[in-house]
Amino acid sequence: MKLIGIELYKLRRKHLFPMIAIFLAVEIAWAFIVTGRLTARNSEIAGWESIIAMISSMNGLFFPVLSAVCASRICDMEHKGNTRKMLFALSVKPIKLYAAKYACTSLVLFIAALLQVLAITVFGIACNFERSVPLLLLFRFFTGTVITNMIVTVFQQWISMAVRNQAFALTSGMVGGFIGVVADLFPQHIRRVFIWSYYTGLSPVSQLYMDENVRFFVRDTGSLMPVIMVLIAAGIGIYLAGSIHLSKQEV
Repeated sequence: MKLIGIELYKLRRKHLFPMIAIFLAVEIAWAFIVTGRLTARNSEIAGWESIIAMISSMNGLFFPVLSAVCASRICDMEHKGNTRKMLFALSVKPIKLYAAKYACTSLVLFIAALLQVLAITVFGIACNFERSVPLLLLFRFFTGTVITNMIVTVFQQWISMAVRNQAFALTSGMVGGFIGVVADLFPQHIRRVFIWSYYTGLSPVSQLYMDENVRFFVRDTGSLMPVIMVLIAAGIGIYLAGSIHLSKQEV
């Protein structure tokens, strides 16, 4: 906990939180505008499912980039001035440092996902959706977003800690955002290989085009559980590989 607090303290002059606020504001405003126009043309699809599906789709673009930015900002401070070497000299174990940075990045993205849930709730109430706030549906959306964020963060942190030049990590985040946007166009067996595709893959709402119109369907929870378990296992494997690699890397 002490190391996590130190990592958060280091961010005080990194302007990370204003950057996150700008990212979220642009994404949410874009989603609200698109959803508003879509439901205006077809009032039958106006509801919580439409905005949740739209935010999930846009998360595939915005969150990989946001994860890359957060991981880069948090890890880059150790590359500058050989800070990591100083910490290791003070008996700070590489594994603990790696865990603290991962927890810090995950916490920041957790708050970002929570803000999205609040924004969706406010939007639905303001638009007078017929049903009351679907707490279970929002919880499933939040859980799927957080799990995907944690897996993507594992990958991004490994790159940010292993490579001194953060341009490489940021580029990988942009590539991930592109894949997250187009992943639904891939066949299912190919789509599941890419971790960025699970922003829509774990969304509780799916969208299909039928009779030249968009239709939204709520997925069954049971059908997503095997995918979630495999994804978590893959995340743990990537985390352990990155942590071991960092502990053996010369500084």
